[in-house]
Amino acid sequence: MRARKVPAAALAGLLDAAWVDRTRRPYVRDGTAWVPVREGYPADEDLPEREGYRGRGYYLVGDIAVLHGDAPSEEELAAIVRHCRPRGVVRVKGFSGAMRVPDTEVLYGTTGEVRHREQGYTFILDPTRVMFAQGNRVEKARIASLIRPGERVADMFAGIGYFSIPAASSGAWVHAMEINPTAFEYLQRNIMANHVADRATAEVGDCRDLLSGVYDRILMGHFDAPSMLADALAHVRSGSVLHVHSIGDAASAIRDAVAEAGFAAAVTSRRVKKYGPHAWHMVQDVTIS
Repeated sequence: MRARKVPAAALAGLLDAAWVDRTRRPYVRDGTAWVPVREGYPADEDLPEREGYRGRGYYLVGDIAVLHGDAPSEEELAAIVRHCRPRGVVRVKGFSGAMRVPDTEVLYGTTGEVRHREQGYTFILDPTRVMFAQGNRVEKARIASLIRPGERVADMFAGIGYFSIPAASSGAWVHAMEINPTAFEYLQRNIMANHVADRATAEVGDCRDLLSGVYDRILMGHFDAPSMLADALAHVRSGSVLHVHSIGDAASAIRDAVAEAGFAAAVTSRRVKKYGPHAWHMVQDVTIS
């Protein structure tokens, strides 16, 4: 890999440079980053290609490797460190309460705040303090593609801005609501970092109390979303669209809730990702009529 050697602290400001090959991942170690270089631009070094990784599953949030499930063996942990050379490795044991607070264990190195780049957006967060929805990448892109400029969008469970920022970047006026004060602080910072402060308004608190007026689109990215449909349906009109997340298909319950609110709806169910044995993370697109 043709690469330029730069201080790791300068990495975030370089990733949009014309010479950077964004199809490849920088290699970071001990405060130094080797950034892949596009053809036609000068490079400092030609690094040998790394072997393909076939070990324990993980994903990178910034320069921190995150894994779920059972604790890895010493061999599995060592393989992760050799492969991606992260600043730290964190195991997420689960999430607790309505605020989705992660229960984490630091397995290697150090952790803390990162600037994570994904699909052209910047997310500032500490993966030991707030949830990061890595598995929803395709769904985030899909929602952004559905947005029509000028839509009024409610994001009832905004987190650090997973859906709010792509929606605002696509031209929507976004009302982003988050109950977790720590996630809310990151949401505010990410709105500024992605230059959408003129189109995204963030509020901290229970979304059921913060919903206001009528929305063209309501994002309900929480597994308990079906239980809050009555609150959301008080803020729709004919033509409004809701995106309701759930574990398993909730289409029947959604139709019942819509009918009880005095509307009809077309409901389309989609699989987002496997959640567990015989269980899928689903999203239902609900078009009100």
